[in-house]
Amino acid sequence: MNSPAYFEIQADDPDQAIGFYTAVFGWRFTKQVGLPTDYWRIQTEDIRGGLLRRPASAPPPRTGTNAYLCSMQVKDFDTTAEAVLKNGGQVAMEKFAVPGVRWQGYFLDPSGNTFGLFQLDENAR
Repeated sequence: MNSPAYFEIQADDPDQAIGFYTAVFGWRFTKQVGLPTDYWRIQTEDIRGGLLRRPASAPPPRTGTNAYLCSMQVKDFDTTAEAVLKNGGQVAMEKFAVPGVRWQGYFLDPSGNTFGLFQLDENAR
């Protein structure tokens, strides 16, 4: 627990990204419905992942990191979110259900880095 357990890739062209990662790594993608954005679950041999349409412009080349986003699996989403806020973090995207799988949310650390939290819960709706 409390270690990276999920990654996400943001893409301007999800179809192109899906083709790339399928061809290079053999990953399988499944469209997830019922979320506030276009989203595909990624199945790899080990770690779980997801792909989503980029919600904002990527940073211009040579100006900063454009990277995967890591989400930490936690025992209790709400308790951990409270600790994030108490220690200077901010909500980037409110908690939402990935139906039948987990609760997910995104935060900014005090340096402005985005990270996710998730709590597995097959009853998430």
